[in-house]
Amino acid sequence: MTELEQRRRAVQTALTGDKPTNKADALLVSSPANVRYLTGYAGSNGLVLVTPSETHFFTDPRYALEASQNITCKLHIAKGPLSEAVSSVVKRKKLKKIGFEPAWLNLEQHQKLKHLLPLGYSLLPLPGVVENLRMTKSPAEIDQIRKSVRVNSEAYARTLGRVRLGMRERDIAAELDYQMRLHGAEKAAFDTIVAAGARTALPHAQPTSKRLEENDLLLIDMGACLDGYMSDMTRMAFLGTPTKRVQALYGAVLEAQMAAIQVVRPGVTAARVDAAAREVLKKHGLDRQFVHSTGHGLGLEIHEGPRIGKKDQTKLRAGMAITIEPGAYIDGLGGVRIEDTVLVTASGREVLTPTTKEFVHL
Repeated sequence: MTELEQRRRAVQTALTGDKPTNKADALLVSSPANVRYLTGYAGSNGLVLVTPSETHFFTDPRYALEASQNITCKLHIAKGPLSEAVSSVVKRKKLKKIGFEPAWLNLEQHQKLKHLLPLGYSLLPLPGVVENLRMTKSPAEIDQIRKSVRVNSEAYARTLGRVRLGMRERDIAAELDYQMRLHGAEKAAFDTIVAAGARTALPHAQPTSKRLEENDLLLIDMGACLDGYMSDMTRMAFLGTPTKRVQALYGAVLEAQMAAIQVVRPGVTAARVDAAAREVLKKHGLDRQFVHSTGHGLGLEIHEGPRIGKKDQTKLRAGMAITIEPGAYIDGLGGVRIEDTVLVTASGREVLTPTTKEFVHL
């Protein structure tokens, strides 16, 4: 059995399991990442219908050749809306209760599908069925994430060597994206973040035309997408010689990040990892300057479960790939965030990111 077939079998098992909330005759999968996870399809128009005994894939004629060569479940090429093809199979198979992904099936699609189904058929929201499976990565997925991490770090190193005073944030972001693609990435995992000077206090600053000046902090948050799998890293640099206050800020965030990493192991909750970072920043009087969660899972999407936050009681499992990225942001001074991609292993954790966390002075 292939890995894709194993994944589909796991969804089928979830549909027939003990949880009453999962009691459905089929699950309609519309999340692009979930469709790719179950079939390998990465096109722009695809749906998957999983029943307890078989899996159906729906797309349009643009992808007919590609799908016929690569899709290993029952294939349907629809000349009209995919929802009509789905409803046809549902009625033919007498699948009365259809689960759907509420975060991905919009109201218009829901209403149209409901209209196509006869009386006595129902649509049931079933969130998280595939996402829960995706949290734990297979050896093949871990290998892809490792490769993505290496491409990302190489692109960063090549770009950092080209950074000079007077460059715009946008120039650096463009170079980072170019280097990622040059080294094998299909695209950036998300819109690359480059912020300089006081703008580093904006956690998700978008690159602007601001030029690098002497004594500017520089924050770079970047990730590569390689064969569908994401990486994520944040590093800091300084243009000149940092003040003691800036050095202390960097040191506190680095201490918090290392403390959180040390807590990572199977059985520990995501909330406990988050707490480890917050305890250190509180000791340094920076807890109120930490305005986001400590991290997140990643894989086929840049943000997946678990959320490494205050309230997430998910227990870490070997095979999870997460980020650890505490930060502290001070208006008028700037912000510091340090982030690695981390693998949960059977005995603890492995930091996949090879890039040094030394506070680089340019």
